[in-house]
Amino acid sequence: MIENTKQIASYKELIVWQKSVELVEHIYHLTKKFPKEEVYGLVSQMRRASVSIPSNIAEGRLRRSKKDFIQFLQIAFGSGAELETQIIISKKLNYVQKEECGHADDLLLEVMKMLNALIHSLQSKP
Repeated sequence: MIENTKQIASYKELIVWQKSVELVEHIYHLTKKFPKEEVYGLVSQMRRASVSIPSNIAEGRLRRSKKDFIQFLQIAFGSGAELETQIIISKKLNYVQKEECGHADDLLLEVMKMLNALIHSLQSKP
């Protein structure tokens, strides 16, 4: 889904931002179940990576140039890749079951696809 950013008054109207905020909520709920010794480890990293996604979308949208917006979207995309890796690790360590991550996995994939499409759309426009 490609969004026309010229007609959008606020980053809050971007569907990719809305979906990424929903993803943050899921990650916070998911990581509540992790062992206490991971509070400053994987839990903290996963929460920071998830929060980084909508935060960078918002900051980039408020920048003055398309180039800056693209750069912040790419940072958000990178945070998504970090989060994906951390979810895989948490499954391998049996901190969560695959079934518990289903919605978070689906949301993350959707957000990543939307970010990728938005980046390519902005790069292709003069």
